[in-house]
Amino acid sequence: MEKLIDPRLHNWEGARAFLEVVRRGSFRSAAQSLHRSVNTLRREIEELEREVGLTLFTRHVDGVRLTADGELLLGAVKRMESASFDIARARNRGATMRGEVRLSVTEGLGTFWLAPRLVEFQRNYPELLIDIRCAMHPADVLRLESDIAVQITRPTAKDMRLVKIGRLHSMPFASRTYLETHGTPKSFLELSRHHLVLQVADQLIAMEEYARMFPETPQLGTVSFRVNVSSAYYWLIARGGGIGILPTYAQAIGGMVVPIDVEGVRFVNDIWLTYHPDAARIERVRRLIDWLIEAFSPRKYPWFGEEFIHPRDLPRATGASSLASMFEGFKEFERHGIVPAAE
Repeated sequence: MEKLIDPRLHNWEGARAFLEVVRRGSFRSAAQSLHRSVNTLRREIEELEREVGLTLFTRHVDGVRLTADGELLLGAVKRMESASFDIARARNRGATMRGEVRLSVTEGLGTFWLAPRLVEFQRNYPELLIDIRCAMHPADVLRLESDIAVQITRPTAKDMRLVKIGRLHSMPFASRTYLETHGTPKSFLELSRHHLVLQVADQLIAMEEYARMFPETPQLGTVSFRVNVSSAYYWLIARGGGIGILPTYAQAIGGMVVPIDVEGVRFVNDIWLTYHPDAARIERVRRLIDWLIEAFSPRKYPWFGEEFIHPRDLPRATGASSLASMFEGFKEFERHGIVPAAE
């Protein structure tokens, strides 16, 4: 009697490893992502190949490539992954305000805008753990890397809810001491003779903008610093390292930087909130989504509106005292010497 083949896949870890190798393009990169050794990952793939009776990859000097059989298995494994995410969301759907919510946000908005305000939100729900991941690399909400993401590039994943919650207006800023020493540029030509600070990271096009604005000017001799995170970028500008591009509300953070009017040097990024529709049925996630939408409300915070408002006009738009109170935490840090005081 012919032995029946068990149609079920038992090697779930192997399937997950297979999917990560496909996405990363190499065993080494996938092993780093999964926090395993390359040899362990290879063994898991080999065990999966034995179980399914297929050769899934061919090895090349620049990584791995899927075989035709691997392509067939890939679709099935992706459906398995999607089903596992559905199970995870269903498990959490009826949860109360006790539990964890994972929020991914660009580093600048997370550090300077959301983090100080999320403290009060969490106080209202003391059994809530908010996992904040501040990074310039967009989170994959579909794969549950985060429950909610706030970013400045429009997400492209399907099956996600997408809400434009504001606009980020930016312009050149420098410290007062820098301008007293080097003068204030008024044109592109004058700007190219100054020290510049660039932030280079995902979701930003600083390198492309530099090449567009100064096509004949090499960075060496003009750019004094390149940095990948917004917090370090702000402090390099605030301590006199050069001129950089900051949000229009940057002066309110600590009064350590001042705006510079150079014709044509203004930038706009839409701010996007994205989440899976099923996640919004979880009460604690829904509450944070609603709070985030309000946290970028142009009605309350005009600098997140569609129209550019010059920093000098922000106190009039919000009321001088209310504008100062929004960033009072950073001023307290200055007074207690936790961050460098304004020069």
